Amino acid sequence: MSCVCILTPVVIATWPQFSAAVVAAATSLGYAIVSEKAEVTGESERQINLEIEQSEVVTGQLKRDQRIRVTRDGVTVEFSRDARGKAAICVTGQGYSDDELRRIGEELSRRVVQKYVHQRLLDEIKARQFLVVEEAVDENNAIRLKVRHWDG
Repeated sequence: MSCVCILTPVVIATWPQFSAAVVAAATSLGYAIVSEKAEVTGESERQINLEIEQSEVVTGQLKRDQRIRVTRDGVTVEFSRDARGKAAICVTGQGYSDDELRRIGEELSRRVVQKYVHQRLLDEIKARQFLVVEEAVDENNAIRLKVRHWDG
């Protein structure tokens, strides 16, 4: 017996879980973490603000001033919590069009959601005493898991 599950997630996380997903996704795409004290905006840099699709961050442990900044090839992406409690992204970069910055931000946000859901799914599989017997990532970055559970 087998089944295929396609997950469309609503991301609900405390800041530690969300920040771990951001760091994992960013490093997998070649970004580096920027020190919180580093200033990232310049007068001539373009700036695009995005929301992470289908996300709602639980605000119990998340302060409004918490943010994570990552950078790659002159583009800085900042993840933060907006006034409504949703995760927001600010993408800045010099020499990039608005469309290019939007594409870069959307690519990273999709990867963040994927990393978060993947880790949550693995945690749930383990909690329910299933065993991951195979894990593969295809050319479209889709993750396929094969799990097994023995009734005893």
